[in-house]
Amino acid sequence: MEGRGMAEGTDGGREPAVAVLAGSKSDEAVVQEAAKMLGDLGVPFDVKYISAHRNPHALREYVAASNAKVFIGVAGLAAHLPGVIASETTRPVIGVPVGVKLGGLDSLLSIVQMPPGVPVAAVGVDNAKNAAVLAAEILAINDKEVSAKLDAMRKAWR
Repeated sequence: MEGRGMAEGTDGGREPAVAVLAGSKSDEAVVQEAAKMLGDLGVPFDVKYISAHRNPHALREYVAASNAKVFIGVAGLAAHLPGVIASETTRPVIGVPVGVKLGGLDSLLSIVQMPPGVPVAAVGVDNAKNAAVLAAEILAINDKEVSAKLDAMRKAWR
């Protein structure tokens, strides 16, 4: 699942507001959770699989060329992807640690232990759904439509 996503009925010509990046297709199930939630909230998004280790130049070029307002980096094991994204932009980056080994603790620690000046927000292990909600909350600061959808979603969950 690589490409752009939209919720049904949204304008397909809109620029992706969120870029969901993963280093490997093995993380596709986690990526799909973020994509589904973003689609449900009507947030235009883009999905790409670019390894921070195997193809750092392509990652750097993608981040530089992207008009996304928020990035979600899905990563397991060493989990460098979110940190590398954050090193290339001042836009918000949300890391999703993937539970490949050690219950995902290795990935979580890699994401949250960033040096000063290069922050990465982190959600729970394999919790891409929360990453998508957090990205939508960031966008909702300036987007009343997304804000209303988040409010409706929260009310439905009560």
